[in-house]
Order: sequence, then C-alpha cells, then structure tokens
Amino acid sequence: MSRFVSSPLLVLGHGHQYPQTGEIMLRASITVFGAGYVGLVTATCLARSGHSVTLLDTNGLRIEALNAGHSPIHEPGIESLLADGVRAGNLRFVLGSPEAIDLGDFQFVAVGTPVTHGGAADLRQVRAVVDTILASGQTGNTVIMKSTVPPGTGAHFAAKLAPRGIGYVSNPEFLREGTAIADWDDADRIVLGGDSAAADKVAGLYDDSSSTIVRTSIATAELVKYASNAFLATKISFINEIAAVCDLVNADVVEVARAVGLDRRIGKAFLNAGIGYGGSCFPKDTQALSFLSSFNGYDFTLLKAVIEVNSRQRMLPVKALRDRLGDLTGHRVAVLGMAFKPDTDDTRESPGIDIAYMLLAAGASVAGYDPLGLAQVNDPQFSQCATISEAMAGTSAVIVATEWPQIVNADWHVLVSSMVEPRVVYDGRNALDGASIRKAGGCYVAVGRPAECSV
Repeated sequence: MSRFVSSPLLVLGHGHQYPQTGEIMLRASITVFGAGYVGLVTATCLARSGHSVTLLDTNGLRIEALNAGHSPIHEPGIESLLADGVRAGNLRFVLGSPEAIDLGDFQFVAVGTPVTHGGAADLRQVRAVVDTILASGQTGNTVIMKSTVPPGTGAHFAAKLAPRGIGYVSNPEFLREGTAIADWDDADRIVLGGDSAAADKVAGLYDDSSSTIVRTSIATAELVKYASNAFLATKISFINEIAAVCDLVNADVVEVARAVGLDRRIGKAFLNAGIGYGGSCFPKDTQALSFLSSFNGYDFTLLKAVIEVNSRQRMLPVKALRDRLGDLTGHRVAVLGMAFKPDTDDTRESPGIDIAYMLLAAGASVAGYDPLGLAQVNDPQFSQCATISEAMAGTSAVIVATEWPQIVNADWHVLVSSMVEPRVVYDGRNALDGASIRKAGGCYVAVGRPAECSV
C-alpha cells in the first residue's frame, strides 16, 4: 500500500521546501541503491522534495564520508543539499545489504553499468540490486531504473518482479556532471517507461517539477537514453571533423561553429571542437549502443565513426608537439586538467590522462595540474603540481586538456614567460586567447584554428 500523504512544508536552504518532520508522515519512503553521481543527486533532490530517502551503497568510504557530512564526489551544491536533508531528518545513509531495512514505496537503482572489454554493458551490479529487492519479500512497491541498461533489459526485470506485485519503470537520467542539480531542477524532459499504473506512481514523485513527462514503453525509454548520448557524441565528433577540414583550408572552426549554431535547427550546444569527449557516459554508452546494434545484426556505421573520431582527437596534441619540437625525449610538457570536464572530479576516460601517458611514452617528462589535485598517472616521469605556475615553469610546451576557469582565466602572459623556447601552447579546448599568447612570446596552436606564433 502506498504511503503517500500530503505534509506541511518547511523552507530550508536554496529556497526549496522540506516537510516538517515529526508532525506528519513524509510523502513517500524511498530507497536509492548507489551513492555515485546519479544516486547521490537523486537521493538529495528527492529528499529536498519532501520524501524520506535511504541511500544504500556497498562502498564503506562513501558511506563514511556521507555520514560525516561530506560528499564523496565533487558536484557544485551537493553538500548543501546533503546538510539540508540530514537536518530535515529525511535523508540517511546505510552501508551494505538492506536486509534489516524497510525498502519503502520506491527503489531507485543507480548503480554502475560499465562497458566490458567487448563493448557490452556490464549489468552485474544492476542484477544484484534487483535480486536483493526480490529477496526482501516486500510487495506492492515500484522499482525505478536510473542506471543505463540496454533496451530489452527492463522487460526481463519487469517480468521477474511482476509475480511479487512489484512494478517496474525505466526512468533514465540526463544529468551532466558539474550541473547535475540544475539539470534535475530544470530537466528538458522526464521519461517514464512502463505500464500506466506504475508510471503514474513514479510521476507523483515529480509533481513539484514543471518538466514535460514522456510516457512510453520500457524498451523505448531505455533507447531514449542511448540515442540522446549517441546524438550528442555525434555532434562533438562532427565538429571535430569540420575542424580537421579547417586545418586544411586555413579556416577557423570556432567561427564556423558559431555561425552554424545560430541555425535554430542545429543549435550551438556541443559544437565545441577540441580533443574529444570523455567521462562516464558518452564513451560507455556509444560503445554499448554499437555493441547492441552489432549483436542484433545491424552495422551502425555512423556511430562507429563517431567513436573512431573521438579516439583520434586526443592524439592531436602529441602529433602537434612532435611537428614543432621533433623528438619529445628530454622535453618537459605540462598537461593542464585531469578531470574530463570542469566542475567535476571524474577522471574516467579523461583526455588529459590519456595524453599524459602518450607524452610519457614518447619520452617527455610531464607536469600535471588540476584544480582538484587529480592525478591518477602512475609514472616516475610524471609530477603532480599544486599550481599552474609550478606545472608550466621550464616547460617547452603546455597542453590545455580541460577548460577549468582557473586555467582559462590565468595570467597567460606571466605563464608563457616562464616557459622555455619554443613555448608551444596547445589549446585542446579552444578556450584561450591566442593573440595574447602570441604577444607574450608563445606559439598558440588549437584545434581547427590557424596557429598564432611570435616567430
């Protein structure tokens, strides 16, 4: 039986409303499996909406950090939401298996589905959670799949859960690391795949949202997530292909992209040429969709090209340095940015880390910098630096791999003057002012843009 009830509200931080605990029951009792990026944002935002949320994870360090009031991930605004939820009394964190826990009305599954070496999605963590829910003996609840799973997966889970009276809804997430809370608050759409009764219940969890709710089948909802990420990855690889053409004809891809993006049919988002995408979603989901297509007898040629182009992009800085420096042996090179994008501590599929290893293999010594102190490069010729100045001092070349504001807004005149000839600045994100670097005595090289060198 559903425990939804209305409740009086208490205003806490950020202007959001919380239920006044102790006076009346909270709106719904929810368990979230997985304290990663998706699970943690889901749990804190649902608690902010007035639901009673238990966040489960098997990683003791994560749960220990959460119980100490610290987020195990870097996401702007997340620690304030954590504090608000704990203070309101409707957010708690539990380590390990949930045998002694009432799983409540809803169970959100937000565990990892990493790609295997063959390209398929690894569903072991998801299956383990579904088996745990089945083993709990509870009935009448609803399982909500946030984890990205291949089309057809949810139908299998729904069939297993149905005899226990448990509903199943596919509710894919579209959160961007670094802006995840804003994306939850102002979602372009909320996709619910499942039968109408189960989807109606889940829609009630979002009744404080003005986002469009899309109702569809489970398989369609699952494919919406893959199709969305594959399309965005395609835009990135497409503009990177245009950048390659710009290099051939001496055009500027930044100006090309700006003009193309003004076309309302295309839009400017994801038209930033650079050294390619990284992170936990685009690489994993494009590979998984390509595998799914091949497994079912379809050769998704376009998607394979997208993946190939992205792999090629992170080779470009190393090639550019070879062209200008020759043999890289003995050269000191700085790589700025270890996270795959700004405002996150996620280094999965990080271009910066891959580039660092390629430089090391080519004989260079590498100085790395990231505002969050991220490294994860295990080599005696790699040094992790605390500041940009430390990283760039005495280098003959620098590669900007992540467009952190701390990097883009640094005093590049001073930084370039601390380098040694030929002072090559490779802008892997087209985020710097090439003219100012040239005036400082540097050689500015970017993706799909004419080089600007002092000599």
